[in-house]
Amino acid sequence: MVILPTAEIHPNWKTASNHFIRDAWVRGLEIQMNLLKKIWPIVWKDMISELRTKEVLISMCFFAFLVLIIFNFAFYTGIAQQKGILSGMLWVAFIFSGLLGLNQTFGSEKDRGSLQGLLLCPVSPSTIYVGKVIGNFLFMSVMEILILVLFAILFRVNLWSVLMPISLIIFLGTLGFVFVGTIFSAMSVNAKTREILLSIILFPIVVPLIIASVKATEKILQGMALGEIYGWIKILIAFDIIFFLVSYGTFDFVVEE
Repeated sequence: MVILPTAEIHPNWKTASNHFIRDAWVRGLEIQMNLLKKIWPIVWKDMISELRTKEVLISMCFFAFLVLIIFNFAFYTGIAQQKGILSGMLWVAFIFSGLLGLNQTFGSEKDRGSLQGLLLCPVSPSTIYVGKVIGNFLFMSVMEILILVLFAILFRVNLWSVLMPISLIIFLGTLGFVFVGTIFSAMSVNAKTREILLSIILFPIVVPLIIASVKATEKILQGMALGEIYGWIKILIAFDIIFFLVSYGTFDFVVEE
């Protein structure tokens, strides 16, 4: 009987492989930290500016409150049982209020005369895009939390039992809306009627996102489990990934124009 020698990995090769993996992980962490250091000042600037002026949050929250109150009086009786209408009203408040905030993403920079200075910062335009996305997402998240509280009170909806799944849907829907809205806000910033132009070019693109968000929210309010709406969740995730990559890759060309 012939016994073939078994191949053994030399200890030096194992050590070299471990060092390579560790070095790659360290380099990746350093790149992420450097990127975060570039993004954070942009986010911090927007937050400080908003804390001083309170223009975006107040306008967004006031409009959303007004929408829900009008719907509450228009559908005063029997609305609590119609989950499709409830989810539609909730996302109408989210989308149109968020649109007010998106209009100010680059519009406020242009009005203050700081847009050119922002674009001349020693960072890539894609970094500016990510910073603006994070700022818009934070502003919309604050508005949405307040709106959910008012929504639960006005329409007597128990959101506590479905808080986790509905939070996931709102997170994915808001993220996709902000991804698209931020780059379109940069496209329309130099237009005289940028508020109207942004609405015209934004809404046709986000129709699949809005439909998926409304339907998923409706199913959750009806008591369905998260696994039963997996199809709508996949649409939201696919929309977010596709439009983030497209927006991130094309933002350099948008600001150059």
